[in-house]
Amino acid sequence: MSAVQKFAMTATADAGVAPAAPRGRGAKARIAHEEFFDYQPTSTADLPDPRPLIENLTRCVIEILAGARDLEQIARWVTDDVYRTLLTRASISARARAARGAPTVRPTFAVGEPRITGPRDGVIEAVVIVTSRARARAVAIRLEGLDRRWRASAISVL
Repeated sequence: MSAVQKFAMTATADAGVAPAAPRGRGAKARIAHEEFFDYQPTSTADLPDPRPLIENLTRCVIEILAGARDLEQIARWVTDDVYRTLLTRASISARARAARGAPTVRPTFAVGEPRITGPRDGVIEAVVIVTSRARARAVAIRLEGLDRRWRASAISVL
């Protein structure tokens, strides 16, 4: 490390400013770059009420699995892992409908009141009971505050 770099680091540390991210192609530079451009956590106080999003995501997920809604419509509100999981489940449901020769029908169901808990700041976990004529299902959703909005990091339909 040159004398100029040492001086810049001490000057910025003394001024209360974080030192600049390392540059180059090394592992430290790559990690600093990923930490800067990765999803940034957001406090629950800085986020809107999660209840409408939970209810809408629940409704959308049930309709996606029934084949009545396209998965792309909720891509903005879910993480990549959740998207891949829902894509797999939707394709399995579509193949099962095709094997039975059943047409795609928009399901009729009622969405219950969500039960919401907050295990830590910036994270909400909720369970919603969805009832239809034939059965009742539980939808568990974990929302995380990322980049100043809620994103579903886990969705399970039981």
